[in-house]
Amino acid sequence: MATPPDHADAVVLVSGGLDSAVTLAAARAEGRRCAALTIDYGQRHRVELDAASRVARAQGAREVRLALDLRAIGGSALTADIAVPRSRDERHMHAAIPVTYVPARNLVFLSLAFGLAETLGASEVWIGVNAVDFSGYPDCRPAFIRAFEAAAREGTRAGASGEAIRVRTPIIDLAKPEIIRHAARLGVDLSLTHSCYDPDPVGLACGSCEACSIRRRGFEAAGLPDPTRYAPAGAAP
Repeated sequence: MATPPDHADAVVLVSGGLDSAVTLAAARAEGRRCAALTIDYGQRHRVELDAASRVARAQGAREVRLALDLRAIGGSALTADIAVPRSRDERHMHAAIPVTYVPARNLVFLSLAFGLAETLGASEVWIGVNAVDFSGYPDCRPAFIRAFEAAAREGTRAGASGEAIRVRTPIIDLAKPEIIRHAARLGVDLSLTHSCYDPDPVGLACGSCEACSIRRRGFEAAGLPDPTRYAPAGAAP
């Protein structure tokens, strides 16, 4: 694990994906000194961990990496031997919570981020949850964030001393094209990011999982070039 800084204004959860890269840039744009927290939770798409390091370095944030093996819980196509859904249309994506949902992931991640924030004296935790293009994940909704903040006020030293840590969600109500345009305004290099749930052995994106589909449509709707490196079978026609 990288040595954490002695102090930070904000802890930003950085997965290596597009949304968290924009979230980190938004925090930096507000002048925050950031600790970029990445969780190695046993995810099958481990290439995102390298992407997280690239994103943190590019934006001048100190990376902190924690290992927490959620494979012991399983129940998700991202941590267990369950096939990643491919080529589903948008209606089916939002019909039910998909098998790529990792049980209680953001609940656990925010708890870890709050613990680090208390240690570093940070007053904010930033997370790139999105309630528009969120594939039906319940832990990406505003109601969850509000409930977590309330629980943390009661269950942390910071909250008990009247210095409650805030959760910042700068892209929670933005559609993917808006997030991509915001990235362009902030100067984020999205070629450093990785979104695919089922990359090939060298890390190329499959082009057909839900994460790839949402990302690809986002670039198309934003009218901006997609820098994603797709495997030949998933390349755009």
